[in-house]
Amino acid sequence: MDEFSFIDSIKQHSYRQSSLIKGIGDDAAVIRPAMDVVTAVDTFVEDVHFSKTTMDAFHVGYRALAANISDLAAMGATPAFYLVSIVIPKDWGQDDLGQIFFGMKSLAKQYKMDLIGGDTVSGKELSLSITVIGYTLKDKARYRSSARPGDAVFVTGTLGDSQAGLHILTGSDHYLERDYFVNRHRMPTPRVEFASLLNDLSRVALNDISDGIASEANEIAESSYVTMILDEKLIPTSSSFKQFPIELQQKWKLYGGEDFELLGTVPIKDWDKVKRAAKLANTSITKIGHVEKEGRAGSVLLIDNHKTVRLEKKGYTHLK
Repeated sequence: MDEFSFIDSIKQHSYRQSSLIKGIGDDAAVIRPAMDVVTAVDTFVEDVHFSKTTMDAFHVGYRALAANISDLAAMGATPAFYLVSIVIPKDWGQDDLGQIFFGMKSLAKQYKMDLIGGDTVSGKELSLSITVIGYTLKDKARYRSSARPGDAVFVTGTLGDSQAGLHILTGSDHYLERDYFVNRHRMPTPRVEFASLLNDLSRVALNDISDGIASEANEIAESSYVTMILDEKLIPTSSSFKQFPIELQQKWKLYGGEDFELLGTVPIKDWDKVKRAAKLANTSITKIGHVEKEGRAGSVLLIDNHKTVRLEKKGYTHLK
């Protein structure tokens, strides 16, 4: 299949977003928005971010787009469009490529997203670069720099599940709730609806948990120049998480990442509103700490077994 036939095979024949003037078919797409525009881009490389041994082609596409949508959710944005640039090696066949895009389309359909462009080239290893575009109401984008002393710190869902799923996929032992953990790794759920239900709040700081809560909490603390206090025993994990060795539990829930849940801070007076939003979005939410005084440099402290220790900014780093 040549490049143009491939593009014809993946392009949409109808579009969902009314703000789209021109989609695939010209040198660029044309959008006429009425709200603030939020955009993000991520690149996913074979044997760095995914592997054929743990991912089917469908899951590669699904998970790659989910990671990008999670970035939009962390900004309080509703996803609308995506563009895909793909480097295709010889050992990925036409059926595999079709499944990658089918995985993306399956998730995009849930959020009424339109595929509006991209690029295809050949190369030595499969690489996906996805750009997403979303909308927020005017001045309602959520920033890491919005945390203030006295805020409650919360997290959605449960942490460590994705790394537990990867552990299961690369091992041979029998585990409880295997499918649950594997799906949490392969098909994460971006918290778009929950984040959008926070629009009425005047101030919320959000960060998606892609590199581990230790990393994301420090990013908020540093951007806001505050000290964040987290209680280790309050950090939520799934019911079967305790089947794994204790040292792995600790590592995964603090530093594992790729759960794509949301970590946030909110004025304590608005905590009940946040809980109502989580209930409406059918999303579990847990208060895990609070924000203390501002300072020259942000930091995160962890209360662990009656001791308070500095939670270092560790987790997955791409250039390590």
